[in-house]
Amino acid sequence: MKDQRFIGTGVAIITPFKDNEIDFPAFGNIIEYVINGGVNFIVALGSTGETATLNEIEARSVLDFCVVKINNRVPLVAGNFGWNDTKELVKKIKEYNFSGVDAILSSSPAYVKPSQEGIFRHYAEVADSCPIPVILYNVPGRTRSNMEWETTVRLAEYSKNIIGIKEASGDLIQTTRIIKNKPSHFIVTSGDDEVALPMTAVGGDGVISVMANALPKAFSQMINFALDQDYYAARELNFKTYDLHKWLYIEGNPVGIKSAMQVLGYCTNEVRLPLSPLSQGNYEKLKEEVLK
Repeated sequence: MKDQRFIGTGVAIITPFKDNEIDFPAFGNIIEYVINGGVNFIVALGSTGETATLNEIEARSVLDFCVVKINNRVPLVAGNFGWNDTKELVKKIKEYNFSGVDAILSSSPAYVKPSQEGIFRHYAEVADSCPIPVILYNVPGRTRSNMEWETTVRLAEYSKNIIGIKEASGDLIQTTRIIKNKPSHFIVTSGDDEVALPMTAVGGDGVISVMANALPKAFSQMINFALDQDYYAARELNFKTYDLHKWLYIEGNPVGIKSAMQVLGYCTNEVRLPLSPLSQGNYEKLKEEVLK
């Protein structure tokens, strides 16, 4: 049976900054905003949360803050469990305090470009060592290696502790093959907002969304309509928000979504180097779309 906690809309939540430090008051307001907007779960410390530029103390403080602020109202996923060194990742998992955390999101190893067998064996060790559920994360645009659908299905069959995947290849053919061949307990959620609706329509289970930081109500409603097979209503919401995608990603993520959140008054658009804030021209175009 699928873990119903992770079906629907998850938000890959940003980490707001002010003067190069984590802005916890703003962070608390954003958490309230997305929960009140209807998201089903929150993913902290993903790539949208700029985890690559947080040190271990900061990352722990972000997760601890989320645990307290969310207070079990929605499930919490920790996204800071992608690593290129399997041995070190397993060591981190074994030593980690998962109190208040409902699952981990673990991205496929980056840079080293492992074979499919290497990817399988990496995740097998992660699943065997992790005391809470594991959600795979295939994001070839960042890792530069794709987890093929056969590997995903093989992992789903290997361990019931591997409960699903955030599939961010943007490849609907690959996704459809996963959905067709996976075991019944396995959740397939979109890691790409632009294809979240078609992925759900072919049998997926929702999305882990960037846009839901800014538009939690509209995005959650769209996914809920699709899960209920009301594709007309889902399509209308998809078209209503679709033009914003270009401006959210035109200079990379989370550069765009940070600016959208600034437009909405929730935080500054500050990012940490090597990222740079959205250029003024693109900021004005994004602002027009956000305020439509």
